[in-house]
Amino acid sequence: MTTVRAALLPAVGAPLELTEIELPEPGPGQVRVRLAAAGVCHSDLSLSNGVLRAATPVVLGHEGAGTVVSVGEGVSTVRPGDSVVLNWAPACGHCHLCTIGEPWLCENSYAASVETYAALKDGTGVYPGLGVAAFAEETLVSANAVIPLPEGVPLTSAALLGCAVLTGYGAVHNAAHVREGESAVVFGLGGVGLAVLQSLRIAGAGPIVAVDVTPEKEELARRHGATEFLLADEQTPKAVRKLTGGHGADHAFECVGRSSTIRAAWGSTRRGGRTTVVGIGGKDDQVSFSALELFHFARTLTACVYGNGVPERDLPILAEHVRAGRLDLEALITDRITLDEIPAAFDRMAAGKGGRSLIVF
Repeated sequence: MTTVRAALLPAVGAPLELTEIELPEPGPGQVRVRLAAAGVCHSDLSLSNGVLRAATPVVLGHEGAGTVVSVGEGVSTVRPGDSVVLNWAPACGHCHLCTIGEPWLCENSYAASVETYAALKDGTGVYPGLGVAAFAEETLVSANAVIPLPEGVPLTSAALLGCAVLTGYGAVHNAAHVREGESAVVFGLGGVGLAVLQSLRIAGAGPIVAVDVTPEKEELARRHGATEFLLADEQTPKAVRKLTGGHGADHAFECVGRSSTIRAAWGSTRRGGRTTVVGIGGKDDQVSFSALELFHFARTLTACVYGNGVPERDLPILAEHVRAGRLDLEALITDRITLDEIPAAFDRMAAGKGGRSLIVF
């Protein structure tokens, strides 16, 4: 057993507690990782407040990178000392969706999140948030949940590759298949939305319109590739059409997860264009469309999960963009924090302030 510090969520809606947990030694097929950094994602906030379901007590955090400490029997893909990125949705490779070439929708990718992986001092079992539990000094995961980090990418900022960047890049390149010269609008400029902006710039899209409720996000948006910025209001779709030749954007990306912004993104998309929902919303937040508008506008409304990505395939591509200077991970980080500052990061996120908060160990 190894004792490590972790930010524990004892129950849904309860405050996080900085405490010690006991990690067992890796069993067959398992890997223990010492975290270098972990990003604070909106999904962590949604798990903490009950918008998404989580077994408790739980150590949240699913966007992380670190160094392999030890491996269990049968693990040959990594060894102690290797730098790795954590994968919160590892594909099993044998379910129906994996076998038809859609591993990002794997039916078993969340299996680890419903089994305890550690314990409190009194023996109470602890669950790993989204199977990863990155809000701790160390974690224990299955071997398919770690991906070797390609050379040339700093280990600390590489944590963002585990969720925000892979999701944003994948939304643009894997889900929407944005082509050079196509116009785009992005709703919501948190960590994922900013990654979408950078990915649109890499794709050669233009114009790129960024939309947010916070005026302070304009400078951040332009730094990440936006050519235009709009403060969100009821007239946003009309303003987007004006900026895109009167037609609307070829592509709209909704990175908030709210019915009102999904409708706004839909209304900002040209006839025959594509609206991609990236944000995760609540189950009771309904979106409605008339049968006539669906026919008339002939738009495609789709969602993407984890950027429709295959981390083992996409991570080397992202690393090459980082090495070439096309993808700026450091620019996504607006706050570097410690474990006990996660609640303040949640507050900033809920208020729409800043980009990514990164826990540095």
